[in-house]
Amino acid sequence: RTFGGGTKLDIGSDTRPTLTVLRPSTEELDQGKAMLMCLANKGFPSDWSLAWKVDGRSSGSNWEETKSPGVVGKDGLYSWSSTLKLPVDQWQKVVSVTCEATQGSQTLVSEILRRDQC
Repeated sequence: RTFGGGTKLDIGSDTRPTLTVLRPSTEELDQGKAMLMCLANKGFPSDWSLAWKVDGRSSGSNWEETKSPGVVGKDGLYSWSSTLKLPVDQWQKVVSVTCEATQGSQTLVSEILRRDQC
């Protein structure tokens, strides 16, 4: 892979990102929205996709998902994020939220946030 200035980047194999799920802040909950963020750090290549599961389900009618494009670091690895917004009344019934990263046939990477640990 060669970038603009002719810098050759040799990263052998696919690299699984590290996932971190951030819980909603008290301020957001007071405003009636629960916003969770999933941060994926140091993955390669850039086509990993992030997906959410709430109590094992893949989507809900009143969920809002927003994904950010990948940003490449000096080490040639990518970082990106996804946010999930839920109504507070739904968040209060949730047991666990899972962020999953998948890429081609790569092994799934997942991170679980349990609401009772918030």
